[in-house]
Amino acid sequence: MHIAWLGKKSPFCGNVTYGREITNALLDRGYQVSFLHFSQEETNSTHWRDCREVALPFLYKSQIYTIPTPKSSKILMDALAKLKPDLVHASLTLSPLDFRLPEICQALNLPLIATFHPPFDSKLRNLKSSTQFLTYQLYAPFLAHYDKVIIFSRLQQELLMKLGVHEDKLAIIPNGVDPIKYSPGQSSIKSQIKAKRLFVYVGRIATEKNVEALLKAWKQVGMGNESKLLIVGDGPLKPSLEPFYGREHGIYWLGFVADEQKRIDILRAADVFILPSLVEGLSLSLLEAMACGVACMATDAGADGEVLEDGAGVVLNTQGVTTQLKTLLPLFRDHSEITLLLGQKARQRVLDKYSLTNNISQVEKVYEEILGRPNISMMSHLS
Repeated sequence: MHIAWLGKKSPFCGNVTYGREITNALLDRGYQVSFLHFSQEETNSTHWRDCREVALPFLYKSQIYTIPTPKSSKILMDALAKLKPDLVHASLTLSPLDFRLPEICQALNLPLIATFHPPFDSKLRNLKSSTQFLTYQLYAPFLAHYDKVIIFSRLQQELLMKLGVHEDKLAIIPNGVDPIKYSPGQSSIKSQIKAKRLFVYVGRIATEKNVEALLKAWKQVGMGNESKLLIVGDGPLKPSLEPFYGREHGIYWLGFVADEQKRIDILRAADVFILPSLVEGLSLSLLEAMACGVACMATDAGADGEVLEDGAGVVLNTQGVTTQLKTLLPLFRDHSEITLLLGQKARQRVLDKYSLTNNISQVEKVYEEILGRPNISMMSHLS
């Protein structure tokens, strides 16, 4: 089967990781994949398997949204006509082209699947979540024109159904991680920074991630010389926060870590992973930490609370994160037996519900359903 995948290869974000992991896994299962993405030229990105690539011109792109050139639609349509794929799978890039795709694919008689995973907070408790809700309101009427829309969680399904998207259009297939690659193991990170207890945040340093709430709690509690906090990631707020929350408080700023093995080593060394976001989709960083057997705390924004429910981790309310963490940080610092138990439960949750293998098998079932024929690749894989 030939899949034309429309997604992102840069700048680094959850959409990029999702596209890379899914397309690499599809190639491993014998699919032909053509990758169409916004770029000025073909790229040779690390960790990407070789496949046919089509560069689509753009005026602007960021981790959040993309503005294509006026010619992008025609270039995309011509490329699809030439490639003649069995279906198109678009990991929606929050660009105007998302709204043109159904029209283009209908003209070419190509089945069209979307993955729709902007961050959200279904409870609308803050300005940032209200802004993200507008994205869902904007997209909801257009999603009806896709043959199927893959989403990550039950909460996301409920939100889209409230906005008028029919349940039959939606397929809940959560993010997945490779639990063999992301697994508990030895790491020298703790000894390098002389940490007895290691707390880690991985993600953008931006308003919606609410990192300052974590930093304030850490500084106010006074976690001591033997506990360290690693901040892994970059973003617009980093220059304004880093000078006030530094190594004198046991806080280490590592910036964006491109090397995947180093990120795995950091997670393997961690005792606690913290994600204080105001809005989320379903955080891959959270799942990666869970797979590495790390005790996790995350807000109930997006689907992260759903991932940690029933004892797989500690779920925070998006309001009053600093106050909650001022109580929890010393508890997790002083009681290693709690973090050990939560880490074991977190990994088991990933094995039960969030493995990449299961994710791909569910995506294959969607392909089979849309094409209306048995999926030979999937049948051979299952046998």
